[in-house]
Amino acid sequence: MLIAGSAGTASGGDSGTERGAEPSPWRASRSLIAAGDLLRALGAPVRIAIVLQLLQSDRCVHDLVEALQISQPLISQHLRVLKAAGVVHGDRRGREVLYSLADDHLARIVVDAVAHVEEIR
Repeated sequence: MLIAGSAGTASGGDSGTERGAEPSPWRASRSLIAAGDLLRALGAPVRIAIVLQLLQSDRCVHDLVEALQISQPLISQHLRVLKAAGVVHGDRRGREVLYSLADDHLARIVVDAVAHVEEIR
């Protein structure tokens, strides 16, 4: 699962190893598996739409239902997937839960993916 010569260098970030040294295959494999899991969580069009909505502002489920014209149970199901993947988090406010993006980096991935698709059309 390790991609020779590319692990730990593509992002320019610190992979926990000395510069130029190859990371251990196990560590790189875990990172690649986690990245794949994250991308799968972002892979459904409804989840992409939810992330784009949350990029504008924090929202409750009923706000997302209204904005996306999707049923409440379906929105809740997709929010559970995004929450489990660490893409969103919920903050209980009385009877409602206010959802927000956990990380701006993830929103950037979604925005860039949508922009890329629109460019090639």
